[in-house]
Amino acid sequence: MAPICVKTVLISESVDPRCRAILEENGIRVTEKQNMTKDALIAEIRDYDGLVVRSATKVTAEVIHAAQNLKIIGRAGTGVDNVDVDAATRKGIIVMNTPSGNTISAAELTCALLMSLSRNVPQAAMSMKQGNWDRKKFMGAELYGKVLGILGLGRIGKEVASRMQSFGMKTIGYDPITPPEVSASWGVEQMQLEELWPQCDYITVHTPLMPSTVGLLNDESFAKCKRGVKVVNCARGGIIDEDALLRALESGQCGGAGLDVFVEEPPTNRSLVDHPNVISCPHLGASTKEAQARCGEDIALQVVDMVKGKNLVGAVNAQVLANAFCQESHQLIKLGEAVGAVLKSCAAGKGPLSQVQITTQGDAMKSSTGYVTSAVLVGLLDNKSGSCPNLVNVLSLAQESGITVNQAHGASDAAAGAACRVEVVAADGGRYRAAGAVQGGAPVLLELSGSAFRQPVSLTGNLLFFKASACPQLLSSVAGLLATEGAEIESFTSPIDRTGELWYCVGLSSPLRDLGALKTLVKDAAQVAL
Repeated sequence: MAPICVKTVLISESVDPRCRAILEENGIRVTEKQNMTKDALIAEIRDYDGLVVRSATKVTAEVIHAAQNLKIIGRAGTGVDNVDVDAATRKGIIVMNTPSGNTISAAELTCALLMSLSRNVPQAAMSMKQGNWDRKKFMGAELYGKVLGILGLGRIGKEVASRMQSFGMKTIGYDPITPPEVSASWGVEQMQLEELWPQCDYITVHTPLMPSTVGLLNDESFAKCKRGVKVVNCARGGIIDEDALLRALESGQCGGAGLDVFVEEPPTNRSLVDHPNVISCPHLGASTKEAQARCGEDIALQVVDMVKGKNLVGAVNAQVLANAFCQESHQLIKLGEAVGAVLKSCAAGKGPLSQVQITTQGDAMKSSTGYVTSAVLVGLLDNKSGSCPNLVNVLSLAQESGITVNQAHGASDAAAGAACRVEVVAADGGRYRAAGAVQGGAPVLLELSGSAFRQPVSLTGNLLFFKASACPQLLSSVAGLLATEGAEIESFTSPIDRTGELWYCVGLSSPLRDLGALKTLVKDAAQVAL
């Protein structure tokens, strides 16, 4: 993929100094401004190419709208719930986080809360400071032999499982994404929630906060658990319904809770924090020197790799670009955009597009279907309705425009080899097709709407396509008209077939001022500057 230009970055929170150092070592100017108000951030962000935040900065749609040049929002930590990812995507801004930066720290805090719940460590320590010696009051329970339910079997869930297995706990879990055979390889038996609830002595949550996980533990699920079950949340506030948790604590259905996160932070409703069976922390999951250093360094390195066109790691809204950072991808992206631009010019005036079918062919393009599809759409929608499509936002823009996009990959044609074939359908039912490939390190057009070209058309410069019936006088007539219009012919490509109405291509020194001048000679015409 072509490098993304990032020259200036704003760091709006306290991030490890290594973040700034790495960025500056790679030629990126860095400004650090902490504790900005929303209005101050809106005023400040206008001219920056990049923004690095932790969890306190709220990157709202209003902030994103104010950013004129923003290309990357980097979250130095896991989760991006403080960033309006949809708004960023619509504007073509990549949002990335550091998915593994605080894994160990969050897992260790989870384990600490599990152990503290089992042995009442914080309560006993506070009692001692008050001059008491209440051994019986703080009778605990062993973790050995108990069942731990882990909701969310990603990096942190895996690390928690490994550590708590060392205490002799049986680990079971639930995750709709991680394959059961994968979690089984590190000792976690997966099952559906209805089967999991009644087995657990302890439950810990490690899912992102999204509509499907809000209130994952609620009145109904608590009722299905063992009486006295203990729960831990070091993920995101809201995954455990706080009102339901309080009711379960007061009834004894829940025997204790370890909470590092809350729906409102800091919580103004102190009911949970003040409950005697709750151990609470002020969102310390990533608050270790090691995690902060790792997250700060990771986000800086990820930005630098992206800028240099080496790799894309941690992108939460541009997964399609993950394979677009190889040596061959740049030309394939240029190919897709050029083919899209050619078809856009052909379909101009035929009404809005309703369908687009993109098919890649050949082993060489097997992993490129996703980003080639996006590249074709960028060419088709270029500056459509004032938007600025790029590889990040173009699928969303196509959907908003009512275009149905289908993509596929198939075996290559023995004659054509690896190729990209695109068909577009206009609102009036008109269909246009094109096929292109990368040959000699450059994108070329192989055919247009059934007309296979005698020589591949180099997709560069000013290209005039016209449809006409073959006749001996065609080229001379077109050449004379172009000369009259002040356009010099630089190349001419004819179709292999010589029967019926076919597409021809002329390379011009400059665009034709008025395509209408060709109407007396050809049936259809289109031009594009590449």
